[in-house]
Amino acid sequence: MTLPSIPARTGGRILVDALVGHGVDTAYCVPGESYLAVLDALYQVRDTLRLVVCRQEGGAAHMAEAHAKLTGEPGICFVTRGPGSTNASIAIHTARQDSTPLIVFVGQVGRDATSREAWQEIDYRHMFGHIAKWVDQVDDARRLPEYISRAFHVATSGRPGPVVLALPEDMLTDTAEVADAPRYRRSSAAPLPESMDAVLRELDQAQRPLVVLGGGGWTREACADLTAFAHRFDLPVACAFRRQDLIDNHDDHYIGEAGLGMDPAIARRIRDADLILAVGARLGETSTQGYALLDVPRPQQRLVHVHPDPNELGHVYHADVPVNASMPAFASAARVLAPCRPVPWADWTRSARADQLHHIEPPAAMPGDVDLGQVMMHLRDTLPPDTIVSNGAGNYTLWVQRFWRYRGLRTQLAPTSGTMGYGLPAAIAAKLVHPERTALCFAGDGCFLMSGQELATAVQYGLKVLIIVVNNGMYGSIRMHQERHYPGNVWGTALTNPDFAALARSYGAHGETVTRTADFPEALQRARAAQGPALIELQVSGEALSPGATVTSLRARK
Repeated sequence: MTLPSIPARTGGRILVDALVGHGVDTAYCVPGESYLAVLDALYQVRDTLRLVVCRQEGGAAHMAEAHAKLTGEPGICFVTRGPGSTNASIAIHTARQDSTPLIVFVGQVGRDATSREAWQEIDYRHMFGHIAKWVDQVDDARRLPEYISRAFHVATSGRPGPVVLALPEDMLTDTAEVADAPRYRRSSAAPLPESMDAVLRELDQAQRPLVVLGGGGWTREACADLTAFAHRFDLPVACAFRRQDLIDNHDDHYIGEAGLGMDPAIARRIRDADLILAVGARLGETSTQGYALLDVPRPQQRLVHVHPDPNELGHVYHADVPVNASMPAFASAARVLAPCRPVPWADWTRSARADQLHHIEPPAAMPGDVDLGQVMMHLRDTLPPDTIVSNGAGNYTLWVQRFWRYRGLRTQLAPTSGTMGYGLPAAIAAKLVHPERTALCFAGDGCFLMSGQELATAVQYGLKVLIIVVNNGMYGSIRMHQERHYPGNVWGTALTNPDFAALARSYGAHGETVTRTADFPEALQRARAAQGPALIELQVSGEALSPGATVTSLRARK
């Protein structure tokens, strides 16, 4: 039997064919001469694989990271060497802390110039060795199928995360006769029967249990299974920082977010619980108020810790029941569990839910003529329930996290790493993945200008993203800390801003400014009717630092 011959292909074409073979339909990039052979190969498959050209590598990589969150498949990004890779590093760090599968391909100097500090040369194994799950350089075009297959498997296995592959420029123009690897297949850990028996025993002995959901690797089915488990056991469910979409916030078992700006009632309940079921969550700094809510290494509470990465179990906290399992596998096993007795914590759950409903009602009007609490109320009453909400970092996010009600998996795109400039790239990815849904981006004045140039990308691709820029003329979160520790010594946090609405119009988007709460509904209506991207600038008072704190109130505490 004669095997069919394998045609010779360039390294660039072998790489692109591998991506198509692994099911990739979208890639994000800022072009560079270091990977021209890849761009040429992408041209050959332009009807199969969409290439989204961005304005800065940080924006491109964040779009790919958000794309991965929305689809569950690895996000794909191409950047050039040196400055391109360093720009992209912000999103690689985000993918690491957010447990997002991301594959970043970096153009590299030719092999004949390696280790000479050639133009824009960086040793990527050294640069990304700590923040990527795996980083390597492909020096032989014949091994591209092997490396890319491994990249997909590493990015999606265990705790998902980022992979970086460097591509020497001359390797991409080499030709080779090599077969493609088959499409990657996920593998995951499943809980042992004795582990689920131990979970059931812990619940049988508990009086005040509390579930904390977080981490990556969730699917819609896993969220539904976990919700059914919470219903069967009547469990209160909190979500870790920026993971509020793991359960419908309208569900009577959802009690709020354990993150920055945490409701004190949730903090008290975590302390008072006699059993914590942490499912997927690492129980990091933000979800434990600086590791203060649970003692390290042995919490006062009994702890069931479920995580897909065995290295995370016991990393900080000693769990009474450590369970190494993927989210789908654990949630499926938990769904069929049944209580051994009538649960005694119904009042505990109802009280926690009542606290949450009270918390999402805006307090007394904030200082100034634009009240963000009322704006959030109008948005959540007006926009469709499947709206995808994105944001970066800053104190403006405290209003979003507190008052928006997320309706299901991946209606929230927000970095647990606290990355500024994330919101707009994420909204662009959301609109590309789900063009039929509303993509709503929140950004502070400081946050927006870290990636605002990607508004040009939204215009170029005709994406109707809706952007709300909260302009208070300062880096608000840093100002809040400044007022807490050095009240009155305002330095390094004030901003002089452009006219954001005019800036949006200069890009070809719809733009307008709102200076009174009463004017927001009509401005929103006009923005939603726009044919392309739309930006609303909210001019808010710098006196309001958070939903519960003002400059004056913080200074009065000293």
